[in-house]
Amino acid sequence: MWIVRASSAAIFLFLIIFTIPLTFDVGGRTCGLAFSLALTTYYFFYSLLRLLTPPNSRFRYALGRLIGYTQWLTILALMIWSLNKFSVDSGGGWVERTFGSKRATDSNIQEWIFGRGGLLESWAIGSWDKTLKWSTPVFQILEGFCTLLVIQACGQITKWLVNREGGDSWMIVLLSLSAGIFSSAIYFPWRITQFPEISNVDSILIGAALKCSIILATWSIARVRGTSFES
Repeated sequence: MWIVRASSAAIFLFLIIFTIPLTFDVGGRTCGLAFSLALTTYYFFYSLLRLLTPPNSRFRYALGRLIGYTQWLTILALMIWSLNKFSVDSGGGWVERTFGSKRATDSNIQEWIFGRGGLLESWAIGSWDKTLKWSTPVFQILEGFCTLLVIQACGQITKWLVNREGGDSWMIVLLSLSAGIFSSAIYFPWRITQFPEISNVDSILIGAALKCSIILATWSIARVRGTSFES
C-alpha cells in the first residue's frame, strides 16, 4: 500500500511542477493564473473539509482516499479547462474543438458578468495576480524554511547511512558527492560576474549571502554540528 501512496505522491508533485509552467508557456499569463487559482481553490476546499470532519469519520477517510488517488486526474482536468477557457487562442484551438460544446447565446448581462474578460473573470484573476505579487516575500521565506527542512532531512539520512554497517563506503560516496557540490557551486558566483549589469544592492546582498554560507558551513563542520553533505 505504501508503494501506491508513494507513487501517487510522486505523480502529484511531478504534475504540479510540470503543469503550472506549461499553462503559462502555452496558454499565456491569464491561463496560468486561472489554473493556479483553480488548484488553490480545489485544495483549499479539500483541506477545509478535512478540518471540519471528525478524524474518525468514515466519510473523511473515504473522501481522502478518493482525492488522494485521483488528484492527478483532477489536475489534468483543471489544466485542460484552463487551456480551453483562458488560453490566448482558445477561440479555435484544439482543446475547444475536442472538449467544447455548443451553448446558447448569452445575453449582454451574462456576457458582461460571466463572459470572457467579464467582471467575474477580471475580478478573480486580477485579485489573484495582485495577491501573488504582494505575497512574494512570504513565498521566499517559506522557500527558505522548506530548504532548511530538506537539508536537515538529508543530514539525518547521511548520518544513518554512515552509522550503519558498511558506513565507510557510504562516507566515501558522500564525501565525493559533497566535493562535487562544493565545486559546482563555485560556477554560480562566476556566472553572476558575467551578467551585463549588477546593481550595488544586488552585489551587497550576494556578497552577504556568500559570506554567511561560508561561515555557517565552516562553523558546522568545525563544531561537528553538521555533516559535510549538509554544509
